[in-house]
Amino acid sequence: MPASPGDRTAGSRPVKSADLVTIADVARHAGVAVSTVSYVLSGKRAISAATRSRVLASIRLLDYHPHAGARALASRRANVIALVLPLRTGAQVPVLMQFATAVVTTARRYDHDVLLLTADEGPAGLQRIAASAMVDGIVLMDVEMHDTRVPLLRELARPSVLIGFPADATELTCVDLDFHRAGQVCVEHLAGLGHRRIALLGAPAAVYDRGTGFAHRTRAGFAAAAARLGVAATTRPCPEEAAAVRAELVALLDEQPDLTGLVVQNEAAVGPVLAALPALGRRVPQDVSVVAICPDQFAERAALTSVPVPAEETGRQAVSLLMRKLAGEPVPDATLLEPLLTVRGSTAGAHPGPGSPD
Repeated sequence: MPASPGDRTAGSRPVKSADLVTIADVARHAGVAVSTVSYVLSGKRAISAATRSRVLASIRLLDYHPHAGARALASRRANVIALVLPLRTGAQVPVLMQFATAVVTTARRYDHDVLLLTADEGPAGLQRIAASAMVDGIVLMDVEMHDTRVPLLRELARPSVLIGFPADATELTCVDLDFHRAGQVCVEHLAGLGHRRIALLGAPAAVYDRGTGFAHRTRAGFAAAAARLGVAATTRPCPEEAAAVRAELVALLDEQPDLTGLVVQNEAAVGPVLAALPALGRRVPQDVSVVAICPDQFAERAALTSVPVPAEETGRQAVSLLMRKLAGEPVPDATLLEPLLTVRGSTAGAHPGPGSPD
C-alpha cells in the first residue's frame, strides 16, 4: 500500500513528515515516557546521560521539532519580546535599525523572537501588548524626558527595559550611551585644541520639541562643559536636507565668523555639513574642526573625529537585562555606557578663521 502524502520513506519503512512527528512518537522510539522527552528538551529535570543520548538520537532520526505553541503553553512563555520603536518625525531610521538589528540578533541567542512595533501608539499600545499573551517582555526606544509611557511601565506585570533615560528613571531599568558626558567630551576635545568659539548642530527641531532624552542630554552636557572651560558656545537644532543644512551653516557663520569648532549630532546632516563648509570658504580641519556624535561607520567613511553611538552594545545589553529580569535575577536600574572619543582627520589645532582678526 503506498505511503500517504504525509509520509516519506526511509529505506522501506514509512516515516512521518517532520511536521507530523509528535513527542509521543519520540518517546515510543526511544523507549521512554513522554515526560522524559519533555525534560530532555526543557532541561527542567536531571536525566541520565545514557537516556538523554537515546532521546536525542531519536529526535535526530525522526527529525522532530517541538511545536512553538505547545512549548509556549508548557512554559507559560511566548518566547517573544516586543521592541517598541515608534518611527517619528526626525528619527534617523538607519541608526534606529542598527539598534533593532542588535536587539533581534541578541534575542535569538536567548531563543526569543522579536515583535517590532513602529506605530506611535503611546501608553495605549503598551497596554494592548502587555495585556495579550503575545510577548514575555518589552524593550522601549525613543524615550522622552517626560515620556507618557513611563507611568504605565512601572505598573505593568511584564518586565521592560528602556533604551534611553526619562527625566525620572525611578523603578525603571534603563541603558544608553551617557549622552550628557558625550556632549562634554566633544567640548573638552575642541577646547584642548585651542578652540574658543564652537557650536552644536543637533537633532532636528521636532526631536527637541517632543523632549527626546538623548538630544536634550547631549545639549546640556555640551553647554555645561563650555561654561566650565570658558568656551563661547551656541546650540541649535539642525535640519536633515542638504539645502537646509547649508542655509543653517550660512546663518551660523554670518553670526559668528570666528567660529572654529563644530559638533554635529545629526547623522543625516554630517555629509551636507562636510560638503557645505569648503563651499563656504571653510576648510576642514584647517579652518573649522568637526566632531560628530554618530555610529562609527558614518564617522569612518568621512574620516571624522567622533564619539560613536554604540548601537550594537546598547541593544545587546538591553536584551540581556530583560532576560535577567525574566529569570527573576536582580539587575541594575541604570546602565550608562561611557562615551569614547576617536580622533580622526577632521579636528586640528585652532587657527584664526577667515572672519577673525589675525
